[in-house]
Amino acid sequence: MELKAFMRTEGDINLSPERRRWQDANLSEAALDVLEEDSRYFVHQSMSTPCLNVITNAEGIYLEDMDGRKYMDFHGNSVHQVGYKNKYVIDAMKAQLDEMPFLPRRFTNPIAIRLAKKLAELAPGDLNKVLFTPGGTSAIGMALKLARRATGRFKTISTWDSFHGAGLDAISVGGEGVFRNGIGPLLPGTEHMMPYNSYRCFIGDADGMRSLDYLAYMLEREGDVGAIIMEPIRSTDVQIPPKAYFKRLRELCDRHGVLLILDEIPTAFGRTGTMFVHEHYDIVPDIVVIGKGFGGGVFPIAGIIAREGLDIAQDISLGHYTHEKSSVGCAAALATIEYIERNGLLEHAVRMEGVMERRLTAMKERHEAIGDIRVKGMLAAIELVTDRVTKEKAVEEAEKVLYLCMERGLSFKVASGNVLTLVPPLIASQEELEWAMDTIEDAIIDIFCK
Repeated sequence: MELKAFMRTEGDINLSPERRRWQDANLSEAALDVLEEDSRYFVHQSMSTPCLNVITNAEGIYLEDMDGRKYMDFHGNSVHQVGYKNKYVIDAMKAQLDEMPFLPRRFTNPIAIRLAKKLAELAPGDLNKVLFTPGGTSAIGMALKLARRATGRFKTISTWDSFHGAGLDAISVGGEGVFRNGIGPLLPGTEHMMPYNSYRCFIGDADGMRSLDYLAYMLEREGDVGAIIMEPIRSTDVQIPPKAYFKRLRELCDRHGVLLILDEIPTAFGRTGTMFVHEHYDIVPDIVVIGKGFGGGVFPIAGIIAREGLDIAQDISLGHYTHEKSSVGCAAALATIEYIERNGLLEHAVRMEGVMERRLTAMKERHEAIGDIRVKGMLAAIELVTDRVTKEKAVEEAEKVLYLCMERGLSFKVASGNVLTLVPPLIASQEELEWAMDTIEDAIIDIFCK
């Protein structure tokens, strides 16, 4: 199958020759046989089946494959803030399984209320009404439905290159071709604007204000926009707008009566050094969408946190999913938050931001192949280029760096074709981070300088 450009914008490519070479050189015949069997039974899709490897254990910051090889996991699908197989989370789940493994709809339980109360205490302002669901995509759907009900408007504005989930409504507001292309008609009224990009904005917009000028232009002409949905920090290629960007965005929403929905599914709960990313911007969104790491890397649970005044949909079902108020999921989520707080992981993320920024800045000074680095908390991006002047993306080279690092025991994500995205667990030590960055730098030298 031909590898089209949009297929390289999110993650590594599961049909590339580079992947096949890596598998042939590093996996046993037994592992290849298991992969072949997996491919036989699962529907094939980009970035998934055919799969990369066979994992038999995940613990702490490591994955282990069936050949006994360990990988420090700086990818983790953004679920592993507290590490894999976290005992505190699992013990809380086990206790809940013994007490009450399933909570039918129409009923509540103290564990669900404790979690909701905790979120209301953590979230700023009047963000104190919650609703849970099994997955991030359905949480996005609930947020969109609530915005329609609250405003009486169905149009949304979101950004190109964004990811908000894989459901039909989520890909409609999302902006990645690997999810949208060739699907057919999407939700009507899902308008898109240019995303913030400090390194590659083609209108020379380093602070993002020109793109917000365009947003203001759109809002003046599209009078029936109900919501703007945005990732406060894009987790794929780690775009970090300045505080002034979100201050003005909040002002534009208020001026035009538009709700601001912030998608923090991959980034909330400590990733950037605060529980919620929007805390860095001193604003209160109307709805925050959470998920992924919310369940401690064990249980699938997501949800929305909305402002008090948005509790106005009693006559419809915004979600009402079978596992909407899962007792086991709530136990996992509450334990995750408690573990982050009790072990000082927010403070640790702030300290490690300084470590990563110093190391990556020094790497950039040493290597022309690094066009840009971006760091916030324990979330970082290394943008590889073939030419710093033209900023041409080093797409093939980035893929080679990925597989060389995998060969040496480090796993991470490649985003936008050329961005090495590092998402370490919050429990990773400075020594482990230093080893990972040494490994990446050695791989860059091997690919670009030899």
